Amino acid sequence: MRSINFALGVAMSAACFVTSLNGLKADTSPHPWLDPALLQAAKAEGGEVIVYSTTNEEEGLPLWHIFEEATGIKVQYVRASDSQILGRVTIEARSGQKTWDVAQTANVQKFPDALLAAFEPTEAQHLFPEARGSNKRWYGVYANYNTPAYNTKAIKKEDVPHSLEDFAHHPEWAGKVVLDGTDHVWLATVYRFYGEEKARRILKDLVATVKPVVIDGHLAVARAVGAGEYWIALNNYLNLTLNQKMAHANTDYFVVDPIPLFYGQVGVSAHAPHPTAALLAANFSISQEAQEFLAKFGRFPTRDDVKTEPAGLVAELNAHKPLTVLLSGEEDRVWQKEFKDLLLAH
Repeated sequence: MRSINFALGVAMSAACFVTSLNGLKADTSPHPWLDPALLQAAKAEGGEVIVYSTTNEEEGLPLWHIFEEATGIKVQYVRASDSQILGRVTIEARSGQKTWDVAQTANVQKFPDALLAAFEPTEAQHLFPEARGSNKRWYGVYANYNTPAYNTKAIKKEDVPHSLEDFAHHPEWAGKVVLDGTDHVWLATVYRFYGEEKARRILKDLVATVKPVVIDGHLAVARAVGAGEYWIALNNYLNLTLNQKMAHANTDYFVVDPIPLFYGQVGVSAHAPHPTAALLAANFSISQEAQEFLAKFGRFPTRDDVKTEPAGLVAELNAHKPLTVLLSGEEDRVWQKEFKDLLLAH
């Protein structure tokens, strides 16, 4: 297993990817995540870093501008969906290309281990334990809570369902309920919560009644509900609903158990063209500075020194039944088939 060290005073180079974090002193600089030794070595590599990310440009570009301003390192930002990035890094690896330094997606744990470097960024000590990959190949940039959402003009708050079973009591919503076509984690969470037999029965009744429409993209789902094209989202990323609400769209969230929870993760390429810059960028992405910026867009931090907006929302969610589900690539394919059989058969 390849390991990457962040120790101060150790010469860093593209050929040497191994160090240790032990003995680091607290940093009281304006950017505690910014290791001067790493920065010097990163500039010697060419002063750039290539980031593959699923974060939309409205958040991602200004976030990485903060990094550029602090370091002088140029960021090449490539935005695509989770599945597109996973496919891209796999294909590029087969052809022996060294094309990316940092990946920030919800699918980093699905990358083959051979594509990811094991590393221990200094900022990882501040993360919640469950937001740190046990194999040291990924770290949580934000927590992704999933809840239903509704259009506030089409549906009154007092009429939203209190459970998944309640959806089967609303035939008037037929064709007005939407779901993203890759919500396999949501389906797996429902099965884990209810048990396979009960979950399948609940979902079959739900599908027969409201006939959910499956579309591509969680952001598209949030925008469609906010615009009133659909009245209710069976499941979506809560931060996107909040983002639309902040932009004055007619939308809000509500909670039904279980709440699927997974993490937007950062990983470093084992074959990074700019390995030291990649370490620096990954450390930045989980820093207090970066997570405070993302919280302004409704994202949920993975560290307790960053407040949520609105305040207290994580406590509200945790009072329900959040379940953390991180699917491997093989597990995801199994749930993809189940999703297709249940949700697309109608």
